[in-house]
Amino acid sequence: MNLFKAYHEVFQPALGDFNRDQSPNNLYQPMQYLLDLGGKRIRPFLTLMAGEGFGVSVKDALGAAMAVEVFHNFTLMHDDIMDSAILRRGKTTVHEKWDVNTAILSGDAMLIKAYQCLDNYPSDIFQKLTQLLSKTAIEVCEGQQYDLDFETSSSVSQEDYIEMIRLKTAVLVGCALKMGAIIGKASPHDQEAIYDFGIQLGLAFQLQDDYLDTFGDEKTFGKKIGGDILENKKTILYHLALKGGEETHINALQTLLGGDHPIDGVEKINKVKSLFEVTAAISATQDLIAYHADLADQALEKLSMGEDQKNRFRELKGWLMQRTY
Repeated sequence: MNLFKAYHEVFQPALGDFNRDQSPNNLYQPMQYLLDLGGKRIRPFLTLMAGEGFGVSVKDALGAAMAVEVFHNFTLMHDDIMDSAILRRGKTTVHEKWDVNTAILSGDAMLIKAYQCLDNYPSDIFQKLTQLLSKTAIEVCEGQQYDLDFETSSSVSQEDYIEMIRLKTAVLVGCALKMGAIIGKASPHDQEAIYDFGIQLGLAFQLQDDYLDTFGDEKTFGKKIGGDILENKKTILYHLALKGGEETHINALQTLLGGDHPIDGVEKINKVKSLFEVTAAISATQDLIAYHADLADQALEKLSMGEDQKNRFRELKGWLMQRTY
């Protein structure tokens, strides 16, 4: 994305040198390996973007951006262990390349290193940043636990699901933006407005991910379509299908995603996709994505920054809503 090009040129070298030549190797190399796998880097770039929006140079916001990205990758390292994942961004996961104990310890160290990235800020800014990161960190853990609980629960509501993705995904987006505002010494009103913008943007982003996992283009999405279906995940499409479907559709969907129905993977994906189509879950999901995108716009309008800066955030939102990967 052109909007992020300048940030990438500054951030990537700093990230590449994050743990170079530190020892013991088996503690630091797994961190650097995971960070080097790439990704969209949306969260740290949001910190840099928000900082600029409130008059801070990219250089001055770089420490907070690093903290956000290192923390995010810490969660990925531990998530992969919990999910018994073999691949991350098309490459071997850390616990598979090394071992589980190494991945746990290296992930723990990443969490600590995330806080250390904030050490160079003045004490008043440092306190606010660490308080926000701590609040976000515990919320992300709560979201992950809800996600684990929902795998075996038969009574998860749409509202429960939205709250789970708010905690697991959206709060870190809000945190990334608010960190930039804190460094820029924005007013409490502006700090909360840009945080709210991030929450709604994060919700729309995750709902879009749910949609793309089932109805995206495998070539552009970057991973196999239908993975959530094969893992029996009850994404937003499932919840909206239950709300809009007839009894026969609901029973069929619950059977297919119940985990006890022996069926070929391709056939299962096709049947579930058909049920999402006939229950109008597709259009309902798109409407819900648009709803949260509109709420993001409303939060953006509350900011006291200039229209040129607001337009950059509008451009970002538009890109995220139209992405195919």
